[in-house]
Amino acid sequence: MDTRQSAISYAKKNQKLFLSGLDDFIRIPSISTDSERAGDVKKAAEYLAEKLKKLGIQKVKVNPTKRHPIVTGEYMKAGADQPIILVYGHYDVQPVDPINLWNRKPFDPKTDGEYHYGRGASDMKGQVWASISAIESIMHEGDFPVNLKFVFEGEEEIGSLNFPEFVEKNKELLRCTACLNPDAGMVDAKTPTIVYGLRGLAYFELKIYGPAHDLHSGSFGGVVHNPAQVIADLVAGLHDASGRVTLPGFYKKVRTLSREERKEMARLGIGDEFYEKQSGVNVLWGEKGFTSLERTGGRPTCELNGLLSGFTGEGAKTIIPSWSMAKISTRLVPDQDPMEVHQQMLQYLEKHAPKTVRYELKMLSHGYPSISDIKSRESAALATALETVWGVKPIYKREGGSISVVADLQKSLGVDSLLTGFGLPDDNIHAPNEHLHLPTWYKGIEALIYFFYNARKN
Repeated sequence: MDTRQSAISYAKKNQKLFLSGLDDFIRIPSISTDSERAGDVKKAAEYLAEKLKKLGIQKVKVNPTKRHPIVTGEYMKAGADQPIILVYGHYDVQPVDPINLWNRKPFDPKTDGEYHYGRGASDMKGQVWASISAIESIMHEGDFPVNLKFVFEGEEEIGSLNFPEFVEKNKELLRCTACLNPDAGMVDAKTPTIVYGLRGLAYFELKIYGPAHDLHSGSFGGVVHNPAQVIADLVAGLHDASGRVTLPGFYKKVRTLSREERKEMARLGIGDEFYEKQSGVNVLWGEKGFTSLERTGGRPTCELNGLLSGFTGEGAKTIIPSWSMAKISTRLVPDQDPMEVHQQMLQYLEKHAPKTVRYELKMLSHGYPSISDIKSRESAALATALETVWGVKPIYKREGGSISVVADLQKSLGVDSLLTGFGLPDDNIHAPNEHLHLPTWYKGIEALIYFFYNARKN
């Protein structure tokens, strides 16, 4: 018996209940990068595990890793002929700094009009809870239409450090037909979105060492090569006048955007004005020959994320600093390999770093780019579900960010991820005053209910 309308009715009647559960989840300050919050990260994992058990999910386990645990479980009662949907999510959140820019306490969730505020409300506790709420709605009304497995990690915000190893060692545990990953978002509240492409990542820390200690700039200026100047020159040289990255061989494996993809991107109607408004800049910059949307979704980039050297306090201190440091990230597209980009960065430094200094390059994190099949049966089931709720066909887009677990699942399990989500561009994820648009979130719960029914084989 198809009980989808009963499940939808249950979801509509229990919106406050779902929001209350999300609030308890948000109140746990599960900041994965902060070692002092390790207990809170574990607490968030245990909170998820207990919720799954209450729903009747079987074989629920909080699996330890070298850092933060991974929660797994399954519900395999739909029959061997039915697909297995692996529900992915992460329960860790970003730090709250700068705290003085928050208008309310980050871990004390509050509703203001149509928006619900709190760290993790959008990224991604809200999306995890939308999935759980959809599953609860179906289970309350009858048998679940497909088989389910769950994998919730606590390290996504620090690069999913232990996830690849866990997947590789637990292939049978996680074996599935497709993975539902609601860690993407929508173009706007009126346009449901399916993300089929993600960029990879290679993140570096570059240090330049000069004199044994800081020197008086009057006595040694013009004699000793300044590490701050060296790193500035090296960083400036990472792009040419056309905005292209100068690492040797950087574009050799870049998959060309097809005419169809460029046409679909143009259909989204996201022009320069969107990026200017979202960023607050007057004029955009980037690789010549591509639109802003193409640059953020289909082209690789190299960005300076941080720069540190010398005296930065109030007033003056005339020194030549003994060292300098830069944080550099590259976003990669199919078929680039982060390990090859690491070698390209080393080749660049070997050629351009002067002999007057010593350099040290560390790769701090990495992830592979991915492309998913938008014509699969499960992807079609998701598209129909989104259209049912929003009344318009979803758009397909390539995302500029990186979700390394998508490539990890492709490589180890051979499955694609169904990337969607109900966050909006102005949700302030990773920033102060993160929030969730509640009307969109409630629609998302309903769409996921339809998806699980649509994914069932007749």
